[in-house]
Amino acid sequence: RTALVTTRGFRDVLEIGRGNRPDMYNLVSRKPPPFVPRRHRFEIRERVDRDGVVLRPLELEDLEPVVAACRRDGVEAIAVCLLHSYAHPAHEQEVRDALAGALPEVPVTISSEITREWREYERTSTAVLNSYVQPTVDRYLGELERRLAESGLRPGLQVVQSSGGTTSLQAARRTPIRLVESGPAAGVIGAARLGERLGEPNVLYLDIGGTTAKCSLIEGGEPTTTTEYRVEWRPDYAGYPIMVPVVDIVEIGAGGGSIAWVDEGGSVRVGPRSAGAEPGPACYGRGGQSPTVTDAKLAAGVLDPEYFLGGRLRLDPSLAADALRRLGDGLGLAPAELANGIIRLVNANMISALKLVSVRRGHDPRDFVLVAAGGGGAMHAAALGAELQVKRVVVPPHSGVFSAWGMGLAEARADAAQTRVLPASTSTARELDVIFAGLGQEVTAALAAQGSGAGSVRCERSADMRYHGQEHAVRVPIAPGPVSVEMVVADFHALHRQKYTFELESEPVEIVTCHVSGLAARAALPPPPARPATAAPVAKGRRRVDFDADGVHDAAVFDRHALPPGFSVGGPVVVEEETTTALVHPGQTLEVDESGNLVVLLA
Repeated sequence: RTALVTTRGFRDVLEIGRGNRPDMYNLVSRKPPPFVPRRHRFEIRERVDRDGVVLRPLELEDLEPVVAACRRDGVEAIAVCLLHSYAHPAHEQEVRDALAGALPEVPVTISSEITREWREYERTSTAVLNSYVQPTVDRYLGELERRLAESGLRPGLQVVQSSGGTTSLQAARRTPIRLVESGPAAGVIGAARLGERLGEPNVLYLDIGGTTAKCSLIEGGEPTTTTEYRVEWRPDYAGYPIMVPVVDIVEIGAGGGSIAWVDEGGSVRVGPRSAGAEPGPACYGRGGQSPTVTDAKLAAGVLDPEYFLGGRLRLDPSLAADALRRLGDGLGLAPAELANGIIRLVNANMISALKLVSVRRGHDPRDFVLVAAGGGGAMHAAALGAELQVKRVVVPPHSGVFSAWGMGLAEARADAAQTRVLPASTSTARELDVIFAGLGQEVTAALAAQGSGAGSVRCERSADMRYHGQEHAVRVPIAPGPVSVEMVVADFHALHRQKYTFELESEPVEIVTCHVSGLAARAALPPPPARPATAAPVAKGRRRVDFDADGVHDAAVFDRHALPPGFSVGGPVVVEEETTTALVHPGQTLEVDESGNLVVLLA
């Protein structure tokens, strides 16, 4: 039960949100309901302008009825977001101190402690969502820390943030909103480090699980982060904005448990509804009735019903066929035809997601390798890679739990930002140097508080820039040292052209927000596991696999753990391990590199 305290006149910011709709032609779309009901949104008198100048002093006596209402209604957390507090956080700090004194048992989140970027709706939403989850996450992490300590685990537990870096348990308990998407973000970090090992700085990362597929792009060895993330966003639903650094991930409702269904127009759709783990796909035999992607893959011969999860879960092909038949009969499709259609549809959805992070942002997939992870990644990656014409497809060892590998390589990280709208000119270069220096000191101090030595911290700088009169900005990396405005502006023009296909060199350029990320020393990549030389592996069997457009083939089936470095074989091939099954299409070639990665060379 969360309350919001804000500047007089801005009580309904959460309700108003943004005027634009994610689905612009949907005239009956509804905005996401706010997490704080109107009766728990309170106003106080104060006013600050965008430059941080106090126009009206804070009236702390306005908090007396707020405290009374929160106590009466059993409010469990309070968010504070005052107008332009990114430029003048003192009023928020005074409100926090007053509320903490009156309601010591209620945690208070102030927006300026999470972000000092502008945009009132996004800042308010971020503060509210942090407050909403903070009591629950605080209890959970506190109990986790206590029980691990009782078990003798050494102190210094780190938590992965949505930025892909780690933070201390104490910091995570204060600002849990920074943990959203932490698991997938760790996978992206792992893909970047895997690219480092492969000598491939440009990586397309695909993680397919049971309910979703997540895609991200890594360029020059570094994942892209954004502060324009929305929880529960869909093409037809605006979701809830959070203004914290998040690895730039596109997520769609397409995974092994995604359900195939028929819409009102008679067309087959796949996802976003999912069978989940309970009851799961029909072939699990736990009561699921609707056909899923896993059922389709089983019907196509990709999955071995006796070796799912290494044989710990037996799949029932007859139940999969029955589910496909129930849906297909009304469409005049045999189970095998419907299975192919389901796989084709889910692949098309994943192609669209991969293009969202690549082609639609000015990147050519032919310059990238595709790293596939998750339980379903290896089953789809060869087909997706061929469609996108990537350089090659890589399936790392234990790809079903690849995010755990990325977590082990994540660096301690702290982020800071400051909105200050300035013309990009030589006259403002000194001011930019001062802003970046202050942000650098801030993130260095935050890392030092977590136990990272100041000497080992490196700072990465960037700025959100735009042409004068534009609404949204482009994030431009800035090299260390004194800011060269001429170089920064040139980089902005180039990035704007890459993203939007045009530039306006005659228009004045503005710097909107400065960002600094502080990162501790990067952990060295662990050496590849020792793999003793073995005799040429023998296929453990063969089975009929339907490759859709590539036809039905008798494919050799290999145990991944038996494949030595240097092994090579032409498709069609199936490679099985406990957490995933890799598929190599006819005309493609499978190689095993010295690190044990499966490398698929496309036709």
